[in-house]
Amino acid sequence: MSKLNFAIIGCGRIAERHAKHIQSMANLVAVCDIKPDKAKTLGENFGCNYYTDIDQLLTNENNLDVVSICTPNGLHAEHSIKALKSGNHVLCEKPMALTVKDCGNMIIESEKSNKKLFIVKQNRYNPPVKALKKIIDEQRLGKIANVQVNCFWNRNENYYKESDWKGKKSLDGGTLFTQFSHFIDLLYWLFGDVKNVYPILRNELHNELIEFEDSGVVALEFDNGAIGTINYNVNSFKKNMEGSITVFGEKGTVKVGGQYLNVLEYQCIDGYEISELPLSNPANDYGAYQGSMSNHDKVYENVIEVLTMNGSVTASGYEGLKTVEIIEKIYKNAL
Repeated sequence: MSKLNFAIIGCGRIAERHAKHIQSMANLVAVCDIKPDKAKTLGENFGCNYYTDIDQLLTNENNLDVVSICTPNGLHAEHSIKALKSGNHVLCEKPMALTVKDCGNMIIESEKSNKKLFIVKQNRYNPPVKALKKIIDEQRLGKIANVQVNCFWNRNENYYKESDWKGKKSLDGGTLFTQFSHFIDLLYWLFGDVKNVYPILRNELHNELIEFEDSGVVALEFDNGAIGTINYNVNSFKKNMEGSITVFGEKGTVKVGGQYLNVLEYQCIDGYEISELPLSNPANDYGAYQGSMSNHDKVYENVIEVLTMNGSVTASGYEGLKTVEIIEKIYKNAL
């Protein structure tokens, strides 16, 4: 069986991780970035063609199977739709887009072109998160009463000043989009739709740096009757402190924590124990800071399995839309 051919649009920090996994499992044919030096560096490092114009890449590279979108958040919809229209499957980095409308347009184009739309949701593959999903699906915790999400990370002055798009409302979207959309995705994946949100958002320590909040507290009501909270900020002193989900059910309590949802910190379940979890991958390391867990290998394994062996998509465009729907609802109702 011949290997699939991929291209990457956007040659920023996360693109190198994509390129490494593509090269280990498939063929990286081309990369593209409007900054010539970034496109040239990534292209030369991985021995592929490089472009500064997405239309030129999509026209010239007529043997592609999948285009991976790694551009700033606010460009995901435009670039995904172009790639789909040109006859390629698409893997889009999180967040899927910055509005539900844009997500819907991406899904419509995927259906019109009969091409798959995959969304990067790599935290679903964290071993303790997978174990939590399993026991919830098996109803081992009984009725879920309460959910608590804590996201306490550090994003300092240099993080924003070294980027020409992070911190900008039009391209970044907000802290929930860029830093914590994976946590919102897991809330939907684990507990379903969110009916009501009651947010208080503030910019406490980044007033001259970003155009939106650096801190937030959100009370949630789920359709299934559970209530919950999200307490988040990027003000943890010097380094990331915690990324956790705690679930309180009638038959058990579980906390998945650590800095990146990578540690089973607590469990007390009626007649059951989560055991023998495999080790988690390390966090994405960007030098001066770290991000969510590095499970992009699992993401690419799923893409290839779906396209070559008729496997099931683990994170669809619809699920990407639901994440954006919850975030959009929080921002629209913010005090």
